[in-house]
Amino acid sequence: MWAFGHVGFHTESREAGRPERMGTVLEVKIKRANKVYKEGEVLSGVVVVMSKDTVQHQGIFLTMEGSVNLQLSAKSVGVFEAFYNSVKPIQIMSSTVEMVKPGKLPSGKTEIPFEFPLTVKGNKVLYETYHGVFVNIQYTLRCDMKRSLLAKDLTKSCEFIIHSLPQKAKLTPSPVDFTITPETLQNVKERASLPRFVIRGHLDSTNCVITRPLTGELLVETSEVAIKSIELQLVRVETCEFEINVVVILHDDHLITENFPLKLCRI
Repeated sequence: MWAFGHVGFHTESREAGRPERMGTVLEVKIKRANKVYKEGEVLSGVVVVMSKDTVQHQGIFLTMEGSVNLQLSAKSVGVFEAFYNSVKPIQIMSSTVEMVKPGKLPSGKTEIPFEFPLTVKGNKVLYETYHGVFVNIQYTLRCDMKRSLLAKDLTKSCEFIIHSLPQKAKLTPSPVDFTITPETLQNVKERASLPRFVIRGHLDSTNCVITRPLTGELLVETSEVAIKSIELQLVRVETCEFEINVVVILHDDHLITENFPLKLCRI
């Protein structure tokens, strides 16, 4: 259900000595500054047309789209190519309406307000906006001004952000204790050559609220060689999950890592 306010016509006079703006400029402005919305909220804003002359057009249209796309990077060509070719973009939402019927707009600045609720039909879900390496979930507003054959159509797009709804169920903590030694490491070819060390610690929970800090503790009990650094790395995995890496670099630049999957949510 789309709703449009009255078309506002406002003409701005040109200041003396100020150069004229050439051509016609089309803009889409979303009312909320951060452009972040949740399912069920109302997205509102204005389409702005600016021109020094009267604008003849064949209709002004606004399209709202949301889709999930699998995208290929240069490094992934060959690895995911067969899979990529078999997967088409998944349409979450798509709707086009005519904001202004064919006619003329006066010179100066014209604002056309719009608003519509962010809802989907059936069992579809407004997935949270996500820009990853291989997966892209994006929502856009696109305004098209159709013009005669002698004038090029004008198009302007802008992205708005969807955040998932807060989780209703109470988040259950899932603490994890860990111990890292030469024996626990995987993919090690020469285990006997590794220096002896024992690193213990815990994560308070791998079910995490995205707006709260990740907490835990790490203790180096023993190490035969000096430790150059200890890092904690938050890694985004393209299954739309996250994991935490504990990275220990020994004095001789030997790298020791351990990772733990995380589940992030909003409350």
